[in-house]
Amino acid sequence: MHILADTVFSLILSPDGIGASGITMITIIAGFGYNIQEMEKVRVELGDRSYDIVIGSGILEGIGETLKLLGFSPKMALVSNPTVFTLYGERLTDSLRKSGFDLISIQIPDGEKFKNLKSLEHIYDELLKYRLDRSSALIALGGGVIGDITGFAASTYMRGISYIQVPTTLLAQVDSSVGGKTGVNHELGKNMIGTFWQPDLVWVDVETLKTLPKREILAGIAEVIKYGVIYDRELFGFVEVAKEKILNLDKDSLTHIIKRSCRIKAEIVSRDERESGLRSILNYGHTIGHAIETVTEYRRFLHGEAVAIGMCLEAGLSRILNLINDNELSRIKSVIDSYGLPSEMPPDINVDGIFSSMQIDKKAVAGELKVILPEKIGVVRIYKGVTENEIRKLFK
Repeated sequence: MHILADTVFSLILSPDGIGASGITMITIIAGFGYNIQEMEKVRVELGDRSYDIVIGSGILEGIGETLKLLGFSPKMALVSNPTVFTLYGERLTDSLRKSGFDLISIQIPDGEKFKNLKSLEHIYDELLKYRLDRSSALIALGGGVIGDITGFAASTYMRGISYIQVPTTLLAQVDSSVGGKTGVNHELGKNMIGTFWQPDLVWVDVETLKTLPKREILAGIAEVIKYGVIYDRELFGFVEVAKEKILNLDKDSLTHIIKRSCRIKAEIVSRDERESGLRSILNYGHTIGHAIETVTEYRRFLHGEAVAIGMCLEAGLSRILNLINDNELSRIKSVIDSYGLPSEMPPDINVDGIFSSMQIDKKAVAGELKVILPEKIGVVRIYKGVTENEIRKLFK
């Protein structure tokens, strides 16, 4: 266990201090008990709602003293699920309580199917029972489900309180913990109820990936592949050649793909926070992927697995429309196959259900489908007006 000692931060805060308005600057300059040289920082620039993503190995115990130094209110709630809490809950709560925080723990069942209004209501019940006020904060300890629902609870409880992301899955570390999209699912569509609400801090400890099932690791890699296709050909190439190191959880390789993915998302979000244009490229693979999750009731595929299928199919649609060549298409499908991720639509899934779900997806506008299509690895196009015939031709 790492112990904090002589921690020093240089801080510039927003005029109102720490709170829903966020941290405007954190600069670590000295003194953690763990190896500070191994910590990385990525900045999400959003004016007075800017925040840092801190990436390191074995830094979980450092969060209590960090939040204390940042001036957070002593009253907090930790939201997690039983699986993650059993692994890391005690370490995190010990760190927070040793730093003077008065903490309650709230757990919701594990799984995408529990990212719903019923679980959200349970969180509200506990917050009200414990009398958290507007100066309090929530901490999300877990994967994308926990991060999304905790962020949504934070954005709506007393019209908005602070929250901190502590992602423990690769998918959450590279994608869902960053950018401020929060929400819950509805039986008719994924993430149809939600808000934009930025965290005050994202604290990534790559050591938590050692207890993650391989299937969850692979689901996270799907999102890393996505970043390569939409924005960074070099990252895509690294994922191709470094497969053995990545799958063996090599710390340097993991830190590299997490940091690079976070940098890409931070740059995109900083330029387009509310998805009015550029940010929509982050949805590559998600238009079809979300439809797959919806029609299978969030029980059959992990999010990253559905996105992997979506990426292959949307790249296939790009080929049908003569936007991408065979070699680039083959590379995308090959890297997905090489990691053992699914790349084809299962034959038993109803195509009518997929198309119907795509039409009510929040990425559709006035009934017009908008799909992100790769032109080559590292370059994508926002393509509007995909027809039903084109979708059906793709599935055939």
